[in-house]
Amino acid sequence: MKAGVLFSGGKDSSLAALLLSRDYEVELNTFIFNQEDDTTGVENAARAVGLPWRRRIFDEGFLERVIGMIVSCGYPNEGIQEVHRTAVELLCRDYPVVADGTRMDDRIPMLTRNEVQSLQDRTGCSYLRPLLGYGKREVDRLARCHFVIVNGQTGQIENGDYERRIRNGIAAEGLDPRAYFPEVHEQSLVLSRAVPGTEVKFR
Repeated sequence: MKAGVLFSGGKDSSLAALLLSRDYEVELNTFIFNQEDDTTGVENAARAVGLPWRRRIFDEGFLERVIGMIVSCGYPNEGIQEVHRTAVELLCRDYPVVADGTRMDDRIPMLTRNEVQSLQDRTGCSYLRPLLGYGKREVDRLARCHFVIVNGQTGQIENGDYERRIRNGIAAEGLDPRAYFPEVHEQSLVLSRAVPGTEVKFR
């Protein structure tokens, strides 16, 4: 059975996809806001993970709507949650099983139990979160066992995380993204598979 996994190219979504690939025919899916968005880093990460990858584009005007939500609220949570929710719903149109890399200790994005039940009832799609029982420490440890990873702050890592593109969109509006997002937010990008049986330290 096919499973569509939301994929940023980072360690969480890569590990989730790898775990699911034991039991499902996994396809990696990266959502972007504009056709011109560069996804080279994410495509390379998908190649390293070794699973098929698809590039998808949100509807025109969606980024502007999300930016409006963030500017209106003064913080990014609702906007990022809306992006994640929309991406999951869109994947439910094409796959019987949809998954992401959200962890036990994630706060945003994170669908509530009621949202998950509603999603599954409305779409008939199964929504999986393979890392939901894992905290950051264990995800990091497992990721080091399977992947070579580079870390950096948002904007320095060319992954498919929503935040980087939303920050760029806010800046394009003539606003300072630092007024809405935390100054420090670490991201990751998978570079290659690790040698089996070894634990590779983060760069």
